[in-house]
Amino acid sequence: MSAADRADSTDTRPVRTAAVIPAAGRGVRLGPGAPKALRALNGTPMLVHAVRAMAASRAVSLVVVVAPSDGATEVRRLLDAHPLAESVAEKTEVVVVPGGQTRQESVRLGLAALPEDVTVVLVHDAARPLVPVDVVDAVAGAVRAGAPAVVPALPLADTVKQVEPRPGGEPEPVVGTPERARLRAVQTPQGFDRATLVEAHERVELAGEGATDDAGMVERIGRDVVVVPGHEEAFKVTRPLDLVLAEAVLARRRANDGF
Repeated sequence: MSAADRADSTDTRPVRTAAVIPAAGRGVRLGPGAPKALRALNGTPMLVHAVRAMAASRAVSLVVVVAPSDGATEVRRLLDAHPLAESVAEKTEVVVVPGGQTRQESVRLGLAALPEDVTVVLVHDAARPLVPVDVVDAVAGAVRAGAPAVVPALPLADTVKQVEPRPGGEPEPVVGTPERARLRAVQTPQGFDRATLVEAHERVELAGEGATDDAGMVERIGRDVVVVPGHEEAFKVTRPLDLVLAEAVLARRRANDGF
């Protein structure tokens, strides 16, 4: 039985869901300047868009932003300058905590900041600022229904080749072609039974940059991970061209939905 199920069986309070947004990275692929999460998108930092996307979910009552270790005050000021809509702010609290040197460490610090009554945790990339709220709700709903770990994902449009890496830009020999129908491109937020995610972070220690995929850590401790449909607008902004695409998505939303 999952922690969420146990909470349901011992009291009648609603299962509480929180989102953790690790935003301590520099985002070197977008070039020099501000950290990636603080880059402007339609005049508003990507981090603010990501916080709004999480807070808009009916399930989420707390958003924990994990800031650069020396930038928590700056991030708090930034979020205060771009407040949530009043109706959303009434149900959703946003807190900021200092992060670590790796994404894995930052997620762990975000988990440590959660109140004890939070039993469902969503981990979301600040660099995916445009994820639709329906995806957030679907991930949270699947965890609440009993799945220990849930990821949104899309089928691949391109054929994938497995290669033998070569240094210095040399031609790389193909060693395999995975069956595309069995592959998915994973997005965020990824959702977890809190106890399962905490256990994964306690048991899985990775060197270097640490884990960049929390669901992968859960897989490593032998727990099941399930997939729900993702969305093409939940893409990750990592290159300058992605910023152009994100601006186009926002322009379409403003034209069609008054976003």
